[in-house]
Amino acid sequence: MTLAELTGDISSIGYGLAAIGPGIGVGIVFAAYIQATARQPESAGLTRAYLFMGFALSEALALFGLALAFVFSNPPA
Repeated sequence: MTLAELTGDISSIGYGLAAIGPGIGVGIVFAAYIQATARQPESAGLTRAYLFMGFALSEALALFGLALAFVFSNPPA
């Protein structure tokens, strides 16, 4: 007797959960840039490079999660 049967691919659920981390990371990166620029407006040019670097690294994690969702998905039978 089975209580519930799972069929289909759950990699989309895994990617949805994996996208939460980079989303929070991007928010933290932009919040830190805005706070740094508000405290010292003359340093906006110097911290902008760190903004783009942090944003790119956070988004790379989201792309890795998307790629791994396709890699580990079950092939159709």
